[in-house]
Amino acid sequence: MRHAGRLRIIALALLLVVGAYGVHFFYGWYGSGPLVKDTTFAVPEGASLAGVAEKLEAEGIVASAGTFRNRARLLGGGEPLKAGEYTIPAHASGSAVLAILQGEGGEVRRMVTIPEGMPAIMVQERLAAVSLLTGAVPTLAEGSVLPDTYAFQRGESRTAVVTRMQQAMARTLARLWAERAPDAVPRSPEEAVILASIVEKETGKPSERRMVAGLYSNRLRQGMMLQADPTIIYPITHGKPLGRRIRQSEIQAVNAYNTYTMVGLPAAPITNPGKASIEAALHPAKTGALYMVADGKGGHLFASTLPEHNANVARWFAIRRARGEL
Repeated sequence: MRHAGRLRIIALALLLVVGAYGVHFFYGWYGSGPLVKDTTFAVPEGASLAGVAEKLEAEGIVASAGTFRNRARLLGGGEPLKAGEYTIPAHASGSAVLAILQGEGGEVRRMVTIPEGMPAIMVQERLAAVSLLTGAVPTLAEGSVLPDTYAFQRGESRTAVVTRMQQAMARTLARLWAERAPDAVPRSPEEAVILASIVEKETGKPSERRMVAGLYSNRLRQGMMLQADPTIIYPITHGKPLGRRIRQSEIQAVNAYNTYTMVGLPAAPITNPGKASIEAALHPAKTGALYMVADGKGGHLFASTLPEHNANVARWFAIRRARGEL
């Protein structure tokens, strides 16, 4: 009997030890963690659970890499860790940390915006200034990236971000080219981007895009010079603002871009046009307009005849004189 009693005591003690360990094991997984304040945590591409656990311990998010790893394998299910940058809240449990790193919330969305009409040289400068990206910015062909807002991860290469921008342009251009109007003037997707880049630079009013595209389409059909001022500026600044009035010598310059000394489209785009400007180039307004001049209100006055245009020009010069600009 005494022997049986001892066995029961030993069994009870073992049960208590196992129970206490079980409580500790589960509480250590679902209870509050050691992190003092919210922080961000990055999971590199291809990282292992062991490597991530060591990094979590080093950054004070979990108390022990080994116990986190063991609990994750036993209690965390089979979902893999997802590469990315995440927000980890203060005192997050091991269970919550693993769920976040498996993609169940908390991912940090870092964005870089390329506005419509930003030329390649300025896109390169913008990406170079994003300190969380790595590597050099590849040389960009003008008109090759689609203006938009793009997400990126800390430590991602600038080349990878550029590739996404260029793929977005390629997809968008392919779709818009397939949907082009039957009377669209561009003979290729490349010409569509060139015309769209001029439209982008010539007007800041979304409502005018198709009208401007219609005007330049009419000029192309009739073999007239486009005479678009932004094409004079591009060889001088590569798309950046000129910051002064255009000189007469620059108007008369002969090069692959200046549409005051050549008939037809420039040799290449003069900026990165947005989707709306590409749509306008491929769906121009049905208009007889051949001329336009600023209206003093941020838009343009359009004319079908030279006398009508000259009257609009006289009106514009009167506005400028009243402003003291002349």
